Amino acid sequence: MRIAIGSDHAGFAYKAIIRDALREWGHDVTDMGTDSTEQVDYPTFIRPVAEAVARGDFDRGVVLGGSGNGEAIVANRVKGVRCALTWSVEAARLGRAHNDANVISIGERLVPREILLEIVRTWLDTPFEGGRHARRIEEIDAP
Repeated sequence: MRIAIGSDHAGFAYKAIIRDALREWGHDVTDMGTDSTEQVDYPTFIRPVAEAVARGDFDRGVVLGGSGNGEAIVANRVKGVRCALTWSVEAARLGRAHNDANVISIGERLVPREILLEIVRTWLDTPFEGGRHARRIEEIDAP
């Protein structure tokens, strides 16, 4: 799978952990920054991830920040992106199964490191259930 990943300074440490794990799991990962814990404006790094997923350059995207809230908001402003704010394994599973989330947002300050990779793995491995959810998602994504 082709996956884009980006964070602000507050999500930088988790971004590195996820990026390295995704590559270890065999995915093609592009890191779109930031490259340090020096304070930055998060939309600068989050919007390019969302736009790249919406264009089809990547299959999925991962965005990170302190809480993940702002990152999810920025990503969801891009047509064709369905970004789920994920703070638990169950949130990741439901984001895929019910919402066909093609991007996830994770808050480094709110998600325990012990479940970080389980969240990402669950999101990657959970299929979209379709059904009644699919029709509504198609309406949202329609031009």
